[in-house]
Amino acid sequence: MKHIVVLVSGGGTNLQALIDAQKRGEIKGGEITCVISSNSEAYALTRAKENGIKSCVLPRKEFSDNKAYSDALLNVLQEEQADLIVLAGFMTILDVSLIRAFENRIINVHPSLIPSFCGDGFYGLHVHEHALAKGVKLTGATVHFVNEICDGGPIILQKAVAVENGDTPEILQRRVMEQAEWKILPQAVSLFCEDRLTVVDGKAYVDFV
Repeated sequence: MKHIVVLVSGGGTNLQALIDAQKRGEIKGGEITCVISSNSEAYALTRAKENGIKSCVLPRKEFSDNKAYSDALLNVLQEEQADLIVLAGFMTILDVSLIRAFENRIINVHPSLIPSFCGDGFYGLHVHEHALAKGVKLTGATVHFVNEICDGGPIILQKAVAVENGDTPEILQRRVMEQAEWKILPQAVSLFCEDRLTVVDGKAYVDFV
Protein backbone atom coordinates (compact mmCIF):
# COMPACT_ATOMS: atom_id res chain seq x y z
CA MET A 1 0.00 0.00 0.00
CA LYS A 2 1.31 3.41 -0.95
CA HIS A 3 1.52 6.05 1.76
CA ILE A 4 -0.53 9.15 0.92
CA VAL A 5 0.38 12.33 2.81
CA VAL A 6 -2.06 15.24 2.51
CA LEU A 7 -0.88 18.83 3.00
CA VAL A 8 -3.48 21.31 4.27
CA SER A 9 -3.84 24.87 5.54
CA GLY A 10 -7.54 25.43 6.12
CA GLY A 11 -10.94 23.77 6.31
CA GLY A 12 -9.97 20.57 4.57
CA THR A 13 -12.98 19.97 2.30
CA ASN A 14 -10.80 18.25 -0.27
CA LEU A 15 -9.21 16.20 2.50
CA GLN A 16 -12.71 15.15 3.55
CA ALA A 17 -13.49 14.12 -0.03
CA LEU A 18 -10.40 11.91 0.01
CA ILE A 19 -11.32 10.42 3.39
CA ASP A 20 -14.87 9.69 2.22
CA ALA A 21 -13.59 8.10 -1.00
CA GLN A 22 -11.17 5.97 0.99
CA LYS A 23 -14.00 4.78 3.26
CA ARG A 24 -16.02 3.83 0.17
CA GLY A 25 -13.12 1.78 -1.13
CA GLU A 26 -12.54 4.04 -4.10
CA ILE A 27 -8.84 4.62 -3.43
CA LYS A 28 -7.10 1.41 -4.39
CA GLY A 29 -3.49 0.60 -3.64
CA GLY A 30 -2.95 3.36 -1.10
CA GLU A 31 -4.15 4.95 2.12
CA ILE A 32 -3.92 8.33 3.81
CA THR A 33 -1.27 7.84 6.47
CA CYS A 34 -0.62 11.42 7.57
CA VAL A 35 -2.00 14.96 7.32
CA ILE A 36 0.44 17.85 7.63
CA SER A 37 -0.83 21.38 8.24
CA SER A 38 0.95 24.71 7.87
CA ASN A 39 -1.63 26.21 10.23
CA SER A 40 -2.27 24.99 13.77
CA GLU A 41 -5.86 26.27 13.63
CA ALA A 42 -6.82 24.44 10.44
CA TYR A 43 -10.11 22.56 10.75
CA ALA A 44 -8.57 19.92 8.49
CA LEU A 45 -6.68 18.72 11.58
CA THR A 46 -10.00 18.01 13.28
CA ARG A 47 -11.13 16.03 10.24
CA ALA A 48 -7.96 13.95 10.43
CA LYS A 49 -8.37 13.31 14.17
CA GLU A 50 -12.03 12.32 13.83
CA ASN A 51 -11.04 9.75 11.22
CA GLY A 52 -8.08 8.30 13.10
CA ILE A 53 -5.46 9.71 10.76
CA LYS A 54 -2.10 10.82 12.12
CA SER A 55 -1.44 14.54 11.79
CA CYS A 56 1.26 17.07 12.54
CA VAL A 57 1.63 20.83 12.38
CA LEU A 58 4.54 22.54 10.69
CA PRO A 59 3.77 26.28 11.00
CA ARG A 60 5.00 28.32 8.05
CA LYS A 61 5.45 31.40 10.24
CA GLU A 62 8.23 29.70 12.20
CA PHE A 63 10.52 29.61 9.16
CA SER A 64 12.41 32.46 7.52
CA ASP A 65 11.61 31.55 3.91
CA ASN A 66 10.11 28.90 1.64
CA LYS A 67 13.43 27.08 1.30
CA ALA A 68 13.82 26.61 5.04
CA TYR A 69 10.19 25.55 5.34
CA SER A 70 10.44 23.12 2.44
CA ASP A 71 13.60 21.58 3.91
CA ALA A 72 11.79 20.91 7.19
CA LEU A 73 8.75 19.59 5.33
CA LEU A 74 10.95 17.30 3.25
CA ASN A 75 12.36 15.77 6.44
CA VAL A 76 8.85 15.02 7.72
CA LEU A 77 7.75 13.56 4.38
CA GLN A 78 10.76 11.29 4.32
CA GLU A 79 10.08 10.18 7.91
CA GLU A 80 6.52 9.36 6.89
CA GLN A 81 7.80 7.41 3.88
CA ALA A 82 5.47 9.36 1.62
CA ASP A 83 4.81 7.82 -1.77
CA LEU A 84 2.31 10.46 -2.87
CA ILE A 85 1.82 14.02 -1.64
CA VAL A 86 -1.56 15.67 -2.15
CA LEU A 87 -1.93 19.44 -1.87
CA ALA A 88 -5.44 20.00 -0.52
CA GLY A 89 -5.80 23.72 0.05
CA PHE A 90 -2.15 24.07 1.02
CA MET A 91 -1.36 27.78 0.96
CA THR A 92 2.44 27.64 1.02
CA ILE A 93 4.68 27.67 -2.04
CA LEU A 94 6.98 24.64 -2.17
CA ASP A 95 10.65 25.18 -2.92
CA VAL A 96 11.99 23.61 -6.09
CA SER A 97 14.23 21.32 -4.04
CA LEU A 98 11.21 19.54 -2.53
CA ILE A 99 9.40 19.39 -5.88
CA ARG A 100 12.41 17.74 -7.48
CA ALA A 101 12.81 15.31 -4.58
CA PHE A 102 9.23 14.13 -5.24
CA GLU A 103 9.09 14.59 -9.00
CA ASN A 104 5.72 13.47 -10.39
CA ARG A 105 4.70 12.39 -6.89
CA ILE A 106 2.98 15.63 -5.82
CA ILE A 107 -0.51 16.39 -7.09
CA ASN A 108 -2.73 19.43 -6.75
CA VAL A 109 -6.33 20.21 -7.59
CA HIS A 110 -7.05 23.60 -9.18
CA PRO A 111 -10.58 25.04 -9.56
CA SER A 112 -10.50 25.76 -13.29
CA LEU A 113 -9.84 24.05 -16.59
CA ILE A 114 -6.12 24.72 -16.93
CA PRO A 115 -4.71 26.62 -18.83
CA SER A 116 -7.62 28.99 -18.14
CA PHE A 117 -7.62 31.04 -14.93
CA CYS A 118 -4.46 29.63 -13.42
CA GLY A 119 -0.98 30.69 -12.35
CA ASP A 120 0.12 33.38 -9.94
CA GLY A 121 -2.78 35.05 -8.12
CA PHE A 122 -5.39 32.53 -9.25
CA TYR A 123 -6.53 30.74 -6.11
CA GLY A 124 -9.71 30.35 -4.09
CA LEU A 125 -12.58 32.68 -4.96
CA HIS A 126 -10.32 34.75 -7.25
CA VAL A 127 -10.49 31.98 -9.85
CA HIS A 128 -14.29 32.02 -9.93
CA GLU A 129 -14.45 35.82 -9.89
CA HIS A 130 -12.31 35.91 -13.04
CA ALA A 131 -14.36 33.17 -14.71
CA LEU A 132 -17.60 35.06 -14.09
CA ALA A 133 -16.07 38.37 -15.19
CA LYS A 134 -15.01 36.75 -18.47
CA GLY A 135 -18.47 35.31 -19.03
CA VAL A 136 -17.34 31.74 -19.71
CA LYS A 137 -20.09 29.15 -20.04
CA LEU A 138 -17.97 26.26 -18.79
CA THR A 139 -15.44 26.09 -15.99
CA GLY A 140 -14.36 23.11 -13.91
CA ALA A 141 -11.40 21.62 -12.10
CA THR A 142 -8.02 20.13 -12.97
CA VAL A 143 -5.83 17.66 -11.10
CA HIS A 144 -2.20 17.98 -12.10
CA PHE A 145 1.27 17.02 -11.03
CA VAL A 146 3.20 19.85 -9.38
CA ASN A 147 6.34 21.21 -11.01
CA GLU A 148 8.35 24.42 -10.76
CA ILE A 149 5.72 26.40 -12.68
CA CYS A 150 2.62 27.48 -10.77
CA ASP A 151 -0.26 25.32 -12.05
CA GLY A 152 2.02 24.27 -14.90
CA GLY A 153 2.61 20.56 -14.21
CA PRO A 154 1.32 17.64 -16.31
CA ILE A 155 -2.48 17.45 -16.33
CA ILE A 156 -3.90 14.19 -14.97
CA LEU A 157 -7.68 14.68 -15.03
CA GLN A 158 -10.15 17.47 -15.83
CA LYS A 159 -13.90 17.79 -15.39
CA ALA A 160 -16.12 20.53 -16.76
CA VAL A 161 -18.86 22.31 -14.80
CA ALA A 162 -21.54 24.57 -16.27
CA VAL A 163 -21.72 28.24 -15.31
CA GLU A 164 -25.32 29.24 -14.63
CA ASN A 165 -27.16 32.54 -14.80
CA GLY A 166 -27.10 34.29 -11.45
CA ASP A 167 -23.97 32.55 -10.22
CA THR A 168 -21.90 34.33 -7.61
CA PRO A 169 -18.27 33.38 -7.01
CA GLU A 170 -19.35 31.54 -3.85
CA ILE A 171 -22.11 29.57 -5.58
CA LEU A 172 -19.84 28.67 -8.48
CA GLN A 173 -17.04 27.67 -6.12
CA ARG A 174 -19.36 25.25 -4.33
CA ARG A 175 -20.63 23.72 -7.58
CA VAL A 176 -17.10 23.22 -8.89
CA MET A 177 -16.09 21.52 -5.65
CA GLU A 178 -19.13 19.24 -5.52
CA GLN A 179 -19.29 18.34 -9.22
CA ALA A 180 -15.59 18.27 -10.10
CA GLU A 181 -12.92 18.66 -7.41
CA TRP A 182 -14.33 16.10 -4.97
CA LYS A 183 -14.71 13.57 -7.78
CA ILE A 184 -11.51 13.81 -9.81
CA LEU A 185 -9.09 14.31 -6.90
CA PRO A 186 -9.81 10.90 -5.31
CA GLN A 187 -9.86 9.35 -8.79
CA ALA A 188 -6.41 10.76 -9.59
CA VAL A 189 -5.06 9.59 -6.23
CA SER A 190 -6.30 6.08 -6.91
CA LEU A 191 -4.83 6.08 -10.43
CA PHE A 192 -1.45 7.02 -8.98
CA CYS A 193 -1.61 4.37 -6.27
CA GLU A 194 -2.56 1.75 -8.85
CA ASP A 195 0.46 2.71 -11.01
CA ARG A 196 -1.82 3.77 -13.85
CA LEU A 197 -0.22 7.16 -14.48
CA THR A 198 2.79 7.78 -16.71
CA VAL A 199 4.51 11.06 -17.55
CA VAL A 200 6.23 11.32 -20.93
CA ASP A 201 7.66 14.57 -22.34
CA GLY A 202 5.78 16.67 -19.81
CA LYS A 203 2.39 15.06 -20.45
CA ALA A 204 0.54 12.69 -18.13
CA TYR A 205 -1.05 9.60 -19.62
CA VAL A 206 -3.74 7.55 -17.89
CA ASP A 207 -4.11 3.80 -18.30
CA PHE A 208 -7.88 3.32 -18.04
CA VAL A 209 -7.71 -0.39 -18.84
